[in-house]
Amino acid sequence: MDNNLIISLINSTLRMAAPLIFAGLGGVFSEKSGVVNIGLEGMMVIGAFFAVLGSHVTGSPIMGILFAMVAGGAIALIHAFLSITLRADQVISGTAINLFASALASFLIIKVFHKGGQTDIVKGLGYSIPKSIAKIPVLGQFLSGLNWFVIIAIILVFVSSYVLYKTPIGLRIRAVGEHPAAADTLGINVYKTRYLCVILSGVLAGLGGAALSIGITPVYREGMVAGRGFIALAAVIFGNWTPKGTMLASLLFAFGTAFQMVAQSFSWHLPTEFYSILPYLLTMLALAGFVGKTTAPAADGKPYVKGER
Repeated sequence: MDNNLIISLINSTLRMAAPLIFAGLGGVFSEKSGVVNIGLEGMMVIGAFFAVLGSHVTGSPIMGILFAMVAGGAIALIHAFLSITLRADQVISGTAINLFASALASFLIIKVFHKGGQTDIVKGLGYSIPKSIAKIPVLGQFLSGLNWFVIIAIILVFVSSYVLYKTPIGLRIRAVGEHPAAADTLGINVYKTRYLCVILSGVLAGLGGAALSIGITPVYREGMVAGRGFIALAAVIFGNWTPKGTMLASLLFAFGTAFQMVAQSFSWHLPTEFYSILPYLLTMLALAGFVGKTTAPAADGKPYVKGER
């Protein structure tokens, strides 16, 4: 394998990992506060569509990103209300969010773009580096193959890790996810903290959807998220509910997708179906090998009722 192919594989892995990292970080915050968010898939769908819609309406991909984050947060607010206030089953609520989001995106494609299946192509988020850097062997080729979402995703991993483990608000989030009754007695508002984290998870998942649409292909197609929200949730579990672990797991799963994209350059005579299932196969193998060795927050998935012991 020559250097160009290796760099291409690494770049593809990073670009494909960015949407998973954003959604995975959202899952970390939600579950650290004690709320399971199966709805990451639907929030990514909404983010991917509204990023395209925002860019279409305003002509600005930056506005598209803002549309995606707000839409993702709004959908997450529904999940928060059902799960926290109404104490509905969090898995069922998240599943309903996924079904609703896909149907809403399909409906809006027809209403706004007057066609079925996919939107028009819109303006994507541009990315370039100085020509002097681009001319540097290897490094220039590597940096040229990235995009802004990759850079933002990596930065957010370290910011999220700092917030969760080095700040008072991070301590409150972890306390609410481990022992909400004890946190409540210390004056921490359990409901407010959980609402904040679930809405943040939607904002981040919406950003992940934007990274998938205007960050890679500036169009929204039905089915383009293709289970990545579930893969992001698997990355949260595989990464032991930590930002850095989630990033590493996302890179592993994204490698399967990237490998599928460049495999045709290897001249291997394998069925195309093998490359298509590789990302999902890696996800299942990782979960099968590590799910029993990771520790979820103690109150994850358990509705909190003030005053109950």
